[in-house]
Amino acid sequence: MAVAITHASAQKLRLSGEVKGVQQGIVYLQKYVDRYYEVVDSADIKDGHFCFNSEVVLPEVYGLSLHLSDTPFLLFLDRGDISVTLQPAPGYRGSQVTGSGVHDLYTGFHKERQDLTTFISDHPHSLVSLYILYREFVSRLSSEDIQKNLSLLDASLQQHRFADILRQVISTRDRTDIGQLAPDFTALTPEGDSLSLHSLLGKGYLLLDFWASWCGPCRKENPNVVAAYREYKDKGFDILAVSLDKTREAWLKGIEQDGLAYHHVSELKFWNSDIARLYGIRAIPANLLLDKESRVVAKNLRGTDLADTLSRLF
Repeated sequence: MAVAITHASAQKLRLSGEVKGVQQGIVYLQKYVDRYYEVVDSADIKDGHFCFNSEVVLPEVYGLSLHLSDTPFLLFLDRGDISVTLQPAPGYRGSQVTGSGVHDLYTGFHKERQDLTTFISDHPHSLVSLYILYREFVSRLSSEDIQKNLSLLDASLQQHRFADILRQVISTRDRTDIGQLAPDFTALTPEGDSLSLHSLLGKGYLLLDFWASWCGPCRKENPNVVAAYREYKDKGFDILAVSLDKTREAWLKGIEQDGLAYHHVSELKFWNSDIARLYGIRAIPANLLLDKESRVVAKNLRGTDLADTLSRLF
């Protein structure tokens, strides 16, 4: 089903719902910004039901949660009467939305596992097309493929923040591609000292490793990074790990638990990290291998790829 979407504007939201197994409490309505949410409104749960009549931008991507510490249930809201059945199970799995054609289009894309370019071509006016390109495919596609798919979208979506972010990603990737000189930055170590990237160069090869203690795939990858460090540290290999953690306590606990005995910095700004933005990091784990001059020689080395690459270089 094709869903045409006109330019988003502030509208009266007509959203009601029930929370399975919960009679009282609060439901938080949050706007999805860029891998994080901002609270827009809240509603009391009375006898298992809630209602929002807020003035919000529609159509847009939002989330509902029972606690601000939860990752919200993501949904696409639009004009008209919308009903939600919120399941308080982990991750709000099983929650249902009715009355939002935009959300139906989003769930339909995943059920049918459609080709991205074909989907965008069929739905060039849809925020769903832009969101999927921005959120789910940006890390999988080349800059050329991102631009190709972005150009298929209607002009009404080209000024949306997701489109702006995609253009920023393309620009940043051009600066951090293999063969480019990695830009310098300075951030604080766990001890509170300032440490710059370029201060660690000149000895051999340096791995710039983006991770976070809350990132499960990062924690699974850390043993491979540690093993490579132990084998090649005496030959000129070093590591600077940039954490996207939110709190110092979680950051330091992750370092200790995983035995990460190399250089660390963090801004403790989650996805608002200026360093991650500088390098166009949209998903973690991610890394760049730099030579003595800060030139990028390899990217996103996972599993045994890091050790294999280092064995060829040393």
